[in-house]
Amino acid sequence: MSKQLTKAEEQFMQVLWDIEEGSVKDIIEKLPEPKPAYNTVSTIIRILETKKFVSHMPKGRGYIYYPLIKKTDYTNQSLHKLVDNYFEGSFKSMVSFFVKKNDLDLKDLESILKEIDKQNQ
Repeated sequence: MSKQLTKAEEQFMQVLWDIEEGSVKDIIEKLPEPKPAYNTVSTIIRILETKKFVSHMPKGRGYIYYPLIKKTDYTNQSLHKLVDNYFEGSFKSMVSFFVKKNDLDLKDLESILKEIDKQNQ
C-alpha cells in the first residue's frame, strides 16, 4: 500500500473506518456540513475502489462499501512517509520537532515514554 489519499478520500475513509461498512447515503450522513452531493461521494468511493482501499457488495439496488485497508496500517504508512519526507527518516528528529514546536512539558514527555514502554513489553 504505497498510495496516498487526497484530503476528501481520507475523509471518506475515516467514515468507513468508523462505521465499518455502509452505503453512499450512510457515508453522507456521517460527513460534516456542508454535505457533499451524492454523485461526488459515489465518484470518490469508486476512486477508492480503484486504489484498492475500498470494495463493495451488492445490497438491493445499491451497494454496501467497506474498507480493505485497516486504519492502523494506513496511519503507520502515512507516519513513515511523513518521517521520511520531512525528518530524513528520523523519528527522533520528528519527536524533537514536535516537542519544540508544541511546548511539551516534562509530564507530557513522561506520559509518552510510558506509552512507548507499554508497547515494548
